[in-house]
Amino acid sequence: MFLVPDYNLKDIYEINTEELKAKGIKALLFDLDSTIMKSKSASYTQKTREWLAKIEREFIIAVISNNFNENYIEKVRSISTFDVIGAARKPDPRILLEYLANARIAPSEAVMIGDRPLTDILVGKRAGCMTILVDSISADNENLPTRFVRWLERLSIKR
Repeated sequence: MFLVPDYNLKDIYEINTEELKAKGIKALLFDLDSTIMKSKSASYTQKTREWLAKIEREFIIAVISNNFNENYIEKVRSISTFDVIGAARKPDPRILLEYLANARIAPSEAVMIGDRPLTDILVGKRAGCMTILVDSISADNENLPTRFVRWLERLSIKR
């Protein structure tokens, strides 16, 4: 199935970077809200900041976000040491592919990582990237309607 991610993990911290390197992966492309930071918070936890700094030594990192709020994206850019792209229009792969072309990275050398099958996983698949689905980084604090929508969306990826 097209929406089935290559990996389905609890969170970003479960990503096996050694395995990805062994598979020739050079770039990790992350969704922003609920993947590497709490939705609309414009701040990383200390744990996430340290984890990103560690993997940034081994991979090209970028954020590919659908968030259209330029002020918010600018705040995130100001606290990030990697590219942050907003208004990506996922699942349309054009902006993701443009970023990879500019970075001289083949889609087969990149992984799209996100919390939403219908945007993050679909854009990665459409672009020809490996994909990793993670649960929300703030899953324990999300309200019931949000959790229900996530559960419904994940029904689409059952094999």
